[in-house]
Amino acid sequence: MSAKLYLASASPRRRELLTQLGIIIEVLRADIDETPQAGEAAQAYTERLAKEKAEAGWAKVQQFGLPPRPLLAADTTVVLNGEIIGKPDSAGHAREILRQLSGREHQVLTSIAVKLGDDCRVVTSVSSVCFRTLLDEEIEHYVISGEPMDKAGAYGIQGVAAMFVREIHGSYTGIVGLPLAETVELLRQFGIEVMGA
Repeated sequence: MSAKLYLASASPRRRELLTQLGIIIEVLRADIDETPQAGEAAQAYTERLAKEKAEAGWAKVQQFGLPPRPLLAADTTVVLNGEIIGKPDSAGHAREILRQLSGREHQVLTSIAVKLGDDCRVVTSVSSVCFRTLLDEEIEHYVISGEPMDKAGAYGIQGVAAMFVREIHGSYTGIVGLPLAETVELLRQFGIEVMGA
């Protein structure tokens, strides 16, 4: 029998990865303010957002009288030299971010929160990604594709931007937006055994 889970995320990538694990998901939108707090470190930021999304999602479970089952929320951010790089707010901003990442190594942090009732647990995956030097024409072509616009760091490693990546250290699925090894371990703590699709 497949495990059932609430997912407080609109990310199609997270839905796809959970479905790949054989988990039946019900999506509950959890909109929160994602502005970093003054002086907030990247890991504290992603963990706070994952928790806040889980809380917002759980409030909907209660509001609609849905059956209690674990709820998963996640947040991914890109960090370059200690600075949080969020999602681009314009094509120009996306170009600027990609130029910053060109030829350099950066970190991708994904925090996952799983909540059931008053119990909420969080785990964070940290991976390093090294981009080769990008040509201006490549950046322009990629930005025109529209792919960077809803993604932390203005790129998706599972898409065309895979050709920018020279090297990764850490969790590939964490860079996509949901580290599967950590997710499976966290879900086990809530009695969900994942066996794959």
